Amino acid sequence: MERSDETSPVTGFILLGLSTHPTLEKTFLLILLMYLVILLGNGVLILVTILDSHLHTPMYFFLGNLSFLDICYTTSSVPLILDSFLTPRKTISFSACAVQMFLSFAMGATECVLLSMMAFDRYVAICNPLRYPVVMSKAAYVPMAAGSWAGGIVASMVQTSLAMQLPFCGDNVINHFTCEILAVLKLACADISINVISMGVTNIIFLGVPVFFISFSYIFILVTILRIPSAEGRRKAFSTCSAHLTVVIVFYGTILFMYGKPKSKDPLGADKQNLADKLIYLFYGVVTPMLNPIIYSLRNKDVRAAVRSLVSQKHFKQ
Repeated sequence: MERSDETSPVTGFILLGLSTHPTLEKTFLLILLMYLVILLGNGVLILVTILDSHLHTPMYFFLGNLSFLDICYTTSSVPLILDSFLTPRKTISFSACAVQMFLSFAMGATECVLLSMMAFDRYVAICNPLRYPVVMSKAAYVPMAAGSWAGGIVASMVQTSLAMQLPFCGDNVINHFTCEILAVLKLACADISINVISMGVTNIIFLGVPVFFISFSYIFILVTILRIPSAEGRRKAFSTCSAHLTVVIVFYGTILFMYGKPKSKDPLGADKQNLADKLIYLFYGVVTPMLNPIIYSLRNKDVRAAVRSLVSQKHFKQ
């Protein structure tokens, strides 16, 4: 099913993955190992934020949501990536493609908003510590997290429905690991101007606004930290937000690099660019979720203490 007749609607797609670069398919075991690390690391973070009463705070509630989101995102795409290594030019049905597109887009959009909510939490904690218990009460931070999920899901429903309503009557080969929405739109045999405009508006809302919000939050945080007289006080204040800032830089840096770099018009350059796009997607889809629990574990003494306590309790019971 490489090509369909020009007048026949497409009922499925073929995912190229790395089939045109067979030497890179040897990374299967590496991707599998990283996926297992993602499940274990983020699973442990979710567990400790639930079981350890010391971590029942807004920051760790958001962190638990972020870990659950990373597990959902990678589970919606990594098994498909791994399967593409084993089955070159894998066929995926139209409906399965729509589901995978919806899940990955929803998780990505949700994470953008959730990271901005976490930035606001750090802003209130450092810039208005006396008002923190009032501003970031449970009645506030639970709806903030729920709103992040709701916004991401609604945006994904809109974009996925617009994309999958298009007619696909020509080439059904997706030059990607998964049903990435931009890769699928390239196959449509109809005007996609509405999709492009809709995607642009969505990017402003879910990328531009959160980046703007996070940037201003950290400007105020930095100004507040620099006003602290003692070096030890500044160090402690910065340590409370350094993990989140690192995650933000890795997450948004990868997205901006993935979608912001210029496109090559040379056929040979375009082929190399397609390969680079796939490798960057792998970094975004696998490495970033794997780094999140590592960053928070290494840079947060409360998480490290909770993990040690959980391990020691399990050892004691045995």
